[in-house]
Amino acid sequence: MQYETMLITGGAGFVGSNLAVSFKQKYPSLKVIALDNLKRRGSELNIRRLKENGIEFTHGDIRNPEDLEFNNKIDLLIECSAEPSVLTGYGESPAYIVNTNLVGTINCLELARKNKADVVFLSTSRVYPFDVINSIKTIETETRFEWSDEQDKEISGWSKNGIDTNFTLNGTKSMYGATKLCSEIIMQEYIKMYGIRGVINRCGVIAGPWQFGKVDQGIFTFWMLAHYFNKPLKYIGFGGTGKQVRDILHIEDLFELIELQLESMNRINGEVYNVGGSEITLSLSETTQLCEGITGNKIVIESDPNTRPADIIIYITNNQKMYNTINWKPKRNAECVLNDTYLWVKENEKTLSSLI
Repeated sequence: MQYETMLITGGAGFVGSNLAVSFKQKYPSLKVIALDNLKRRGSELNIRRLKENGIEFTHGDIRNPEDLEFNNKIDLLIECSAEPSVLTGYGESPAYIVNTNLVGTINCLELARKNKADVVFLSTSRVYPFDVINSIKTIETETRFEWSDEQDKEISGWSKNGIDTNFTLNGTKSMYGATKLCSEIIMQEYIKMYGIRGVINRCGVIAGPWQFGKVDQGIFTFWMLAHYFNKPLKYIGFGGTGKQVRDILHIEDLFELIELQLESMNRINGEVYNVGGSEITLSLSETTQLCEGITGNKIVIESDPNTRPADIIIYITNNQKMYNTINWKPKRNAECVLNDTYLWVKENEKTLSSLI
């Protein structure tokens, strides 16, 4: 490990806490600091886990530059903090999401500049415009929608293998996607102007243990929690059949990717990659079948045909650029992701029941 001190923002969240624990367990001499404002319900439950693994937890907010001042020199920043809901800002002020996802990122980059720290920035597949993605022709099968082989025209950056980084960025993408894209652009300027090193990962759906899933973010964990605790669900949008599709990436696959990226930082400096489950995909209907099989519970699932703002019928990540660079592919299939999530829920049943 070439780094001495790592700061993970959003460090009590699902992604941040898992990365912190994985890095600390593999590299015990590495000092890991996890910073989080604990706004998202459930994140407070990770504090004990972080401390038990020898990770220093700091209650702070990236919107406040003074919260990003440390006695230790920071060698590496993994920027996981975000307001992650696509629905944030609809029908209300966008101030929180702009201040968190954009101003907060700039504050983090300032910390990196002052410390000459490397940066891994976790962006999102939501930087791609939803109307353009939804204009890709689909066909309907028994359990899912699929992209059609027959399209009216060639679509740059798209194939049936997924969406790659050449896909257009022009078009509306939600305030969440817009703020993350703005942050990407500013980070690239920091890399060029100030000589810091960094990489941008546009992540698809990440899932696994210690995710406190909700309907607007963390959908696969949300589905498992509902099945485990026998809570009703609803298929929302695109006809209300549950056939919309996402790829799914196990959090441990993401850790292994970032570990490889850190070993190759000189080679990948300034690059943008799409990172996701790729061929590991599920529709909600298929997720229901898996959750029923794992939990043994069959629950009521209602139907709402009305599509929510900025929703996407299919999103599949094309990881080819990342694979070509460092030979990385996800190892864990969808059944593994859901089964690992189930085992975590079962082990923490009493605590999680209060959050459902």
